[in-house]
Amino acid sequence: MKLLRTCREVAALVSQREDRELALRERLSLRLHVLICKRCTAWEQHIAFMRQGVDAWKNYKGDGR
Repeated sequence: MKLLRTCREVAALVSQREDRELALRERLSLRLHVLICKRCTAWEQHIAFMRQGVDAWKNYKGDGR
């Protein structure tokens, strides 16, 4: 498995990380790529923001109406 990945591969890893724990090599290659790529950094932040919204929605109790 290669250490330097394309943006497409990194986007897939960011999405897969929501469903499974990434292997050490995958985590390292993701971190390395995100350090140098602003678009993938933004994608990672976007996914984290969506995850927060989904988690908040799951925990929403409503006001009883």
